[in-house]
Formats: sequence, C-alpha cells, structure tokens
Amino acid sequence: MAIDVNAFRTGMRRLAGHVCLVTTVHPNGERAGLTATAVCSVSAEPPTILICVNRQNSSHAVIRESKIFAVNVLALEDQELANRFASRIVGEERFNEGLWTTLETGAPVLESALVSFDCRIAQAIEVGTHGIVFGAIEAIRVRQAEAKPLLYVHGSYGGFASAGASMSPEVLGMPTWGQIEN
Repeated sequence: MAIDVNAFRTGMRRLAGHVCLVTTVHPNGERAGLTATAVCSVSAEPPTILICVNRQNSSHAVIRESKIFAVNVLALEDQELANRFASRIVGEERFNEGLWTTLETGAPVLESALVSFDCRIAQAIEVGTHGIVFGAIEAIRVRQAEAKPLLYVHGSYGGFASAGASMSPEVLGMPTWGQIEN
C-alpha cells in the first residue's frame, strides 16, 4: 500500500524537532547553509551525527563537494537566523547576520549556537529526495551561557518547558511565533 505524500508530510509536522543551521564552505571560499530539523546523533564512539538534506537544495551540492559541514543548534533568540537560512536568500548573503567563526574544518560556526558540531563527511547515501550525510565530528563548541533551544513543530517555532510548567509564550521567553518558509 502506497502512503499518501500529504499524509506523510502532515504526520512529520507533528514530530517536534530542534532547529539547526547546517553550514559549509565551498572550496572556492563561498559559504552556504540551510535551516534543518533532520539532524540526529548516530554514535558516541566514534562521535558521529547525521543530517538529511533535500538534494534540490543548493547547499546539498556544496556539502558533498567540500566534504565538510557544521551543525549549529539554535537558541530561541536565533529564530530570525532560522528564518533567514530557510528563505529565498542564498549563498554568502545568508551570513550577513549573526557572528560567525570556524573550528577545525573551516565550516562556518555560529557564535550564539547552543552547540556546534564541526564535521567531515564519513559517509553519504541517497534515499528518495534526500541525501543522508554522516559526519565524523572533529570539534565541538558548547555555549557556556544558559539559553533555551529553538524547536519546530506544527509549522511553527516554539520553546521547551518541562511537563509541569505552563506552555505560555511568556514562560517560554517567546516574543512571537514564526513559520519556516520553504
């Protein structure tokens, strides 16, 4: 039995995910990146994560060619950057906002990220419309200041509150709710 694509998409919108910027740098020096929630821990030994990137996204080709990427896990206050990297703005222009640095591989690392994983491609496969890229983590930068994570579910951004806490935007520290534009 074939699964209806719209039913699949509707179901996946109910799966809450952390919001990340996946960034890379082309061998010619131009940076690229995208907003992603399809990021997952794979192994602690050796430290490995995976990202799933639509092959039609221009950043996919740059990641595959450069063989490096960084996963920058966003804090609540980085919602505008999430929108920027999910918008029609492309290439180097996406990096006009935020403070950027690098670690081991040279992939762009966001200073305000909760954590950044700097990776070199260990393996990549294609499944359907997406590339699944496994990253061998070469460096990690953890933000020292306490901050709340930016989450995405039901087509909107939100924050985290423990099960006993009120889920009001004021408790979450959320000034507004937003939408990822794809």
